[in-house]
Parts: sequence; C-alpha cells; structure tokens
Amino acid sequence: MELLLAIAVGFLYATGIYMILRRSFVKLIIGLALISHGANLLIFAAGGLRRGKPSLIPEGEEQLVGDFSDPLPPALILTAVVISFAILAFTIVLVKRTYQEVGTDDLDAMRTTDR
Repeated sequence: MELLLAIAVGFLYATGIYMILRRSFVKLIIGLALISHGANLLIFAAGGLRRGKPSLIPEGEEQLVGDFSDPLPPALILTAVVISFAILAFTIVLVKRTYQEVGTDDLDAMRTTDR
C-alpha cells in the first residue's frame, strides 16, 4: 500500500509542477491544488498506515495499550488542508484581479506591470 501511495504522491507532484510551468493562470491554480494534495498524501504515508488501530484513547481508559496509529499525521493533514485552501483562494482572487488589469491569462504576455 505504501508503494501505491508513493507512486500517487510522485504523480501528483510531477503533474502539479508540469501544470505550474505552463503559461496559463488556470493551469497554475490546478497545479497548486495538485501539489497540495500530493503534500497531504505524503504526510499521510509518512505517518505509516495502520488499518483498524485506534489513534485516540478510548473513554474510560488511562492510556493506549497495544498497537495504535499515530494521531499526528491526521492532525497535520487537517492543518495542511486549511492552509492549502487559503492559498488557493488567495491565488484565485489574485489571478482574477490580474486578469482584470492585464486582460490576458498568458503569463509570458505579462512582461511588465506598466500599462
């Protein structure tokens, strides 16, 4: 399962970087989204996959006994999802405003900010 996740992370990063290097704003936004999903999967895979193991202390218990999953990766992923959503929202607003000012979505056509 870890090999499949590693392949998926590599595919998401490669596709995201390829999309960012394109000249269009829309592809830039899609590339940022793909890279953020790749980062989330990377954190998830780095924490180790343990199916059916508890990550929280059950009610009435003092501590976790036996095999358990690490609760830190899901907490980090929740934080990363919020941060990536905020970055995407800011990027979309910035791209919209830039398109209104410049009138094109081609990044090579915007050599200067002077109009």
